[in-house]
Amino acid sequence: MSIAGFPADRQRPGPPRSRRMAPAWAWISLLAALLIAAPLASVLVTAAAPPGADQGHILHTLLPDLLGNSVLLALLVGVLAASMGASTAWLVAACDFRGRGLLEIALLLPMAMPAYVCGYTYVWLLDVAGPVQSLLREATGLRWGQYWFPEIRSLPGAALMLAAVLYPYVYLLCRSAFLQQSVCLLEASRTLGHGLPRTFLHVALPMARPALAAGVALVLMETLADFGTVQHFAVRTFTTGIYDAWFGLADRPAAAQLATALMGLVALLLLAEHASRGGRRFHPTTTRNPPLRPVVLHGWRQAVAILACFFPVLLGFGIPAGTLLMLMIQAGDPLDARRTVPFALNSITLAALTAVLAVLLAALLAWAQRLHPSRLRALGNRVAALGYALPGSVIAVGALVPFALFDNALDAWMRARFGVSTGLLLSGSIAALVFAYLVRFLGVALSAVESGLARIRPSLFGAARVLGRTPGQAVRAVELPLARGALVTAAVLVFVDTMKELPATLIVRPFDFDTLAVRVHNLASDERLAEASTAALLIVLVGLLPVAVLVRGMRRG
Repeated sequence: MSIAGFPADRQRPGPPRSRRMAPAWAWISLLAALLIAAPLASVLVTAAAPPGADQGHILHTLLPDLLGNSVLLALLVGVLAASMGASTAWLVAACDFRGRGLLEIALLLPMAMPAYVCGYTYVWLLDVAGPVQSLLREATGLRWGQYWFPEIRSLPGAALMLAAVLYPYVYLLCRSAFLQQSVCLLEASRTLGHGLPRTFLHVALPMARPALAAGVALVLMETLADFGTVQHFAVRTFTTGIYDAWFGLADRPAAAQLATALMGLVALLLLAEHASRGGRRFHPTTTRNPPLRPVVLHGWRQAVAILACFFPVLLGFGIPAGTLLMLMIQAGDPLDARRTVPFALNSITLAALTAVLAVLLAALLAWAQRLHPSRLRALGNRVAALGYALPGSVIAVGALVPFALFDNALDAWMRARFGVSTGLLLSGSIAALVFAYLVRFLGVALSAVESGLARIRPSLFGAARVLGRTPGQAVRAVELPLARGALVTAAVLVFVDTMKELPATLIVRPFDFDTLAVRVHNLASDERLAEASTAALLIVLVGLLPVAVLVRGMRRG
């Protein structure tokens, strides 16, 4: 039925479209989206500069190595993360075994562990001078070179570290997909004589392909965006190449060209996955399905399931967190509290400021499209959200170029007009760093806000309008309270991502302005992990916030 002339929910997917011209704030949202997308355009413009000596050197000597390592790293991480995430999701969704409820939550813990922190701990543990090989030499009496031990500082080692902390993306999406699948198809497979492994491989996993592909796509984007892990493991990828071109060669066009190549690689990965689906559909033909009944496991099957779910948690969270805690108790940061607190304050201030601005901007973009939908506004929102698909190094290069142009133009004008030099006002400032964070993580906030708004019945907005409320009053009185949870979730996700961001911080940060992530990177790069353990543990503790939000959502679901 309809309310006072407003069509029912099933007839109109959103609030009633206003026939009047969109207000000024709706157009401001479009301009804000274009401003957020400006760094991406600046990368493309800078990359079009005529090639110089450095560009030619990079193209002929470094680019093949950077491209090969990046593609191989992404392939290995994708396979490992898909294997761990999909298999553990199937076990907790389709099976019942001892400790299942606890492991179902514990499998999310590696999300709190930054990949570079995980890599630092394993290098400290497994390197030649680390405790593992030292104990091995003491126990066997062998010297280094007389025994074989896997090289942790290698491309496969970096792939294992990244997969250990990124598989929860696949786990979350696949678990949800398995729980929503048609029980009739799964039971039909069982009645045909297929056990749980064959049912998983031939029925459940193919039906969950969209979720698997979406999770792997997120893993690949995070892999290509990583800087701290691959640099510490001596693996040259596009992100390290961009950093070296910017700081080592001081060649911005070369860095922009590498950033453009990386943007193209990300786009090709997404397009290839989308094209591989073709016109196939993966949803069930009916929604009248009973809930999935987990199969009770006993004996060795139960032991295998427990070990399969416990191993990723141990690998991606248990061992790194335990190592950091031990090092912090033994040594910890040598600086006193007065000199250590500023690192935490810098990180928290930047993360809180970015989270507030990102949520406000995401709310503006989402409600502008909801109340005054248009293709142009929808396109602007999608372009503004592209930053999350790009590495922080690309965003940093794109953000510094327009700021530098503005500073140079203003300085030249002030010199010519008043004989006064303004210097660099925006480049290398807090404002530039926060702007880079906004470009990088606005997509996270926008996705959470849009998801929250999609769950609000449009008829509630219509009812408020019938009672005499203006659109703005209806949003404030009805939709804003209902979307409060989505706004808080968006703020938490942006806050934690900003705390962990490393490459954008290294490139854009002001001089002598360090955060916890920079402190950990600087100390770990000098092989001083024991001193970096305090800052690393603080980052991990903050990273537990989104895990708590996800656990709460899983329990409600």
